[in-house]
Amino acid sequence: MSWSTADIPDLTGKLALVTGATSGLGYETALELLRHGADVLVAARNPEKAAQAAETLTQQAGRAPTVLELDLADLASVEKAAGEVIRSYDRLDLLINNAGVMAPPHRETIDGFELQIGTNHLGHFALTGRLMPVLVGGSRVVTVSSFMHKTVRGISEADLRRPAGSYRKWEAYGKSKLANLLFMLELDRRARAAGADLLSVGAHPGYASTHLQAAGPELAGNHRQARLWAAATRLIAQSAAAGAWPSLYAATYPGLRPGSFVGPGFFEYRGTPKVVLPTRTAQDAELARELWDWSVEATGVDPALTVLR
Repeated sequence: MSWSTADIPDLTGKLALVTGATSGLGYETALELLRHGADVLVAARNPEKAAQAAETLTQQAGRAPTVLELDLADLASVEKAAGEVIRSYDRLDLLINNAGVMAPPHRETIDGFELQIGTNHLGHFALTGRLMPVLVGGSRVVTVSSFMHKTVRGISEADLRRPAGSYRKWEAYGKSKLANLLFMLELDRRARAAGADLLSVGAHPGYASTHLQAAGPELAGNHRQARLWAAATRLIAQSAAAGAWPSLYAATYPGLRPGSFVGPGFFEYRGTPKVVLPTRTAQDAELARELWDWSVEATGVDPALTVLR
């Protein structure tokens, strides 16, 4: 299959929200959506970085995005941001759950969850749930995972509050990315069961050159390791723009089947996007239902799909 960003259809009149859009994959995703006519909400934790990104996006796309302050590691911030969107707009056509953290030293969110699963999964679970009133009439939710979901065999409720003594940063990252896929597929199942006009799909970037690889060592104060990660990534990874292709394909390709998972075509490492397969664990419907229930209890948000009928 041959695909490029030139194949993205005209998105004039569509509203998109992209989390983590100040740099890397999120920035490139927001840029292409703007270039193809969409109105874009750039959701980010740091207001200064968000303003700088918005200025650069405006220069490159010729159209200005709207900045939305959002800290996925703070459920109160998620509630506030979702409320602002609902008060300002009557529909949200595209929700790109992109933001994430990768392999930091042990940290906790504001609400006491392990940082990676708290940000990468629980924050996006709560955001999606709170935005349900405006995800109407054919809206798409794209949840960004990673091929690192293949490195873990399961997830438990204890992983939501994993203490420092039993914390392994790469295992925790893999579990957070597994959680992304379990959520994406369970959202799809529930949407279809409810007769909701909502398309839930997933994507992963392969190995893309972003700041994400160096962020963990930086948080640990290991600047030498951060520099090594950055150098290695620049050498062997594809660009952030190419890494965003699966997300853009998942967000815009006409006729994409519900529950599809999109990744790079060349051994899921780089290249043109195509539909790929999650692991059997990621497709475990019983585990997905359990994770959904744990997430509802943890966040206090129970996505009401019946409102989308």
